[in-house]
Amino acid sequence: MTGDEPFITAVKPLVDAIGGVMLPPDEAGPEDVVLAWEGVDAVAVRLPQLADSLDHILAAMERKEGRPLADLDRKAKQEVVRILEARGAFSVRHGVETVASALGVSRFTVYNYLNREKQG
Repeated sequence: MTGDEPFITAVKPLVDAIGGVMLPPDEAGPEDVVLAWEGVDAVAVRLPQLADSLDHILAAMERKEGRPLADLDRKAKQEVVRILEARGAFSVRHGVETVASALGVSRFTVYNYLNREKQG
């Protein structure tokens, strides 16, 4: 190896958080991102599709909360919607439906949370 293990160890939590996959640089495809360390290609990152990213973000939020998002109270669900909006979750096709399902609420409720945020 070229001494890039600390670099790979350092970027792994970020890659995991976005739902990416780490590959050897020589296996990189045209859509993958190759990261270099000290002038040498160290690792390639295959980024997830946007819809997969939303599912990954929702799963990470559930892990952080330690329980299903549907079990949160209304105020906590509103905060989840605010965070997801800031992260662009509602620009993904079927984003509102996906979030509503994860929160155990209707699409109408998600839209109300979004409107409440804009008015607040």
